[in-house]
Amino acid sequence: MKIFLPGLVFLSALCLFGCGGDTASSTPESATPAPPAQTLPKIVAFGDSLTAGYGLDPKQSYPAILQKKLDADGYKYEVVNAGVSGDTSAGGLRRLDWSLEGGGVRVLILELGANDFLRGQPVKETRRNLSQIIERAKSKGVRVLLAGMYTTTNAGDAYLREIDEVFKSLASEHDVPLIPFFLENVAGKRDLNLDDGVHPNAEGTKLVADTVYKYLKPMLDEDK
Repeated sequence: MKIFLPGLVFLSALCLFGCGGDTASSTPESATPAPPAQTLPKIVAFGDSLTAGYGLDPKQSYPAILQKKLDADGYKYEVVNAGVSGDTSAGGLRRLDWSLEGGGVRVLILELGANDFLRGQPVKETRRNLSQIIERAKSKGVRVLLAGMYTTTNAGDAYLREIDEVFKSLASEHDVPLIPFFLENVAGKRDLNLDDGVHPNAEGTKLVADTVYKYLKPMLDEDK
């Protein structure tokens, strides 16, 4: 998988105060202060290049499309794209707390593992890392939607069977909803992927967002 690491940029609000003079006297009596911006609960899309939107404009990534779907259906959430191209389950575990900083995170969409399997990492190690991510998120009151993943590998049939089982067992053990296959209806279809045959193109990513939304929406409806 061809990998690049995009920068993650966060903007903090700056309050600018005028220097000198009585600021109150320059404000019309009829003026009323603007209400503070609404702070929305967050859904963190946490994953690798498939979440980051490798090869796409940021507006074409699945988290951006998911945001539009939520807005259109009247759900009041902010979707945060915490995808890092090339990330593994171990890398995700190391950066999890930072990704959940600031509070207000209600749901973590966990999409990791494909890079582990491409590199032939022991499935038990990937399982341990994903399990710790789920446990740590839940300990902070964050609900987890686990995305099942498969990948091409030369590691043999036994390894493929382990991959097939790991996400099901994790979902059962931690009682979290599971997307059986994150790239459902997209993987292996040339017209829905970039030239590398691995990453969804803009049209493929729309289908990925549809799949995620199908499993996310019932979780949000439970909170109503």
